[in-house]
Amino acid sequence: MTVGHYESNFDGAGVRIGIVQARFNEKVGAGLLSACLAELAKLGVLNEDILHVTVPGALEVPLALQKLAETHQFDALIALGAVIRGETYHFELVSNESGAGITRVGLDFGLPVANAILTTENDEQAEVRMTEKGADAARVAVEMANLTLALEELAESTEDGNYDA
Repeated sequence: MTVGHYESNFDGAGVRIGIVQARFNEKVGAGLLSACLAELAKLGVLNEDILHVTVPGALEVPLALQKLAETHQFDALIALGAVIRGETYHFELVSNESGAGITRVGLDFGLPVANAILTTENDEQAEVRMTEKGADAARVAVEMANLTLALEELAESTEDGNYDA
């Protein structure tokens, strides 16, 4: 028996992307968005296949992602923002709840969600990471959208009896 293998596919042609950006820590959010959009363009995602919305902060990101997912208009979603540690427990609360909500949207809708909400100790760490994390979110979204679409096609062909194991 031969083991099947799926090659990662970073071709963004025809891939529809929804981006939710938290406005809190705006400089970092802008850097994440700029890097993300530049990478999406490199991967072949057209501007008309991207919808970008903003929300006040990281805690509002999951709801906006959920509403985008409910439209069934996207192949993948991207969450952008930054939670930077302060002197209170608020950092942990926002980081944990935002992350859990983002994950839940992806699992509930069977839709890839690239989480690029940075969680850092200070502004400098966030600024150092924003470009790479924004670009990485674009690659993750396109790769996972293509994988999800391929696996859905596999499931359909298996249901139709067209799959040779």
